[in-house]
Amino acid sequence: MSEGDPRSQVFAPGLLAGQSALVTGGGTGLGRATALELVRCGADVTIAGRRVEVLEEAVAEIGASASGDDAGSIGYVAGDIRDRDDAGRLVGAVLDRGGRLGLLVNNAGGQFFSPAELIAAKGWRAVWRLNVEGMLNMAEAAFDLALGRAEADGSGGGGMVVNVTLSPHHGMPGMAHSGAARATVEALTRELAQRWESAGVAVTAVAAGTFETDVLAKYPANVRTGAARSVPLQRLGSAAEHAWLVALLASPLGRAFNGSTITLDGARDNWFGPWPPPGLADDEGTVPVEERRPGAAAAG
Repeated sequence: MSEGDPRSQVFAPGLLAGQSALVTGGGTGLGRATALELVRCGADVTIAGRRVEVLEEAVAEIGASASGDDAGSIGYVAGDIRDRDDAGRLVGAVLDRGGRLGLLVNNAGGQFFSPAELIAAKGWRAVWRLNVEGMLNMAEAAFDLALGRAEADGSGGGGMVVNVTLSPHHGMPGMAHSGAARATVEALTRELAQRWESAGVAVTAVAAGTFETDVLAKYPANVRTGAARSVPLQRLGSAAEHAWLVALLASPLGRAFNGSTITLDGARDNWFGPWPPPGLADDEGTVPVEERRPGAAAAG
């Protein structure tokens, strides 16, 4: 997906026309790419974060990159999702801007690289507050102020919450605090999906693998170098691919995934380690292919 293309390369023009979305952590990385794709699909998007200058820059770039006739609008609001009152203020700002909210993308999150035994209690708490409490603050504020009221006031059936996590399914060596937090988000996704189903609100999660974003640059060089080798697809994900998945979940089809966690990681969850695994490849690093007789049928 080119930054200069005004339309989505995957979805029909106007797929999300009339929808209002809030994307936390929308000024950088996967959040920024998600906001761009949602706007290209016709949604009116508000991005949230703590740094005004980052948000202003992102809004300018997204507005320039999604300027077609079918594009939605883009705006921003600054605040801290870790503070429950501020979470309510962020949702209120979206309602003030457009009068409605139908989609919350809980994208904001973060962690730092450290062996588990060296993570102080303060570090554990910092990661927990951002990734778990921040997500819950935003989800509950969105439900109480907007999503949960839609059906009751006759304005249409509920809405959607998409929780973005990193895949914790094999643990996260070097970031155990984040692995614990991300697994908790997946559990809360299932809980909230069940709790809010009667109000017409669907809740899903996206467990992301390793993506080529500016955020990856903050990790040690050996971590960045080896990241793609842990993926059977043998490359890092692109921010556009993640954005396409979130846009799909924002579409009418998304409600069918209520309570689900969808993993997008190039099959990393199916194999965690260098690829190919030791002993499988030859001296040149090539995975051997079985020699078959001409015309032989596949087994099974």
